[in-house]
Amino acid sequence: MGSSDLQALLALSVAERIELAEDLWESVAREAENQPLKSHELAEIREGLAEHLANPNDVVPWSEVKKSLGLPD
Repeated sequence: MGSSDLQALLALSVAERIELAEDLWESVAREAENQPLKSHELAEIREGLAEHLANPNDVVPWSEVKKSLGLPD
């Protein structure tokens, strides 16, 4: 993309730039959905699931996590 392309995009209204950003993000998300997981990602998911199945009560409620992070309820 050249600088003239960027300048043309920046000349769009805020609403148009938001719509363009959303469209771009959706295209990235669609493409990412079709990518297979890497072996280390799959291993991490399986490890997390195994930990949860071994200790299903060893969890922290979302409300406590938010509180510890200082987030509003």
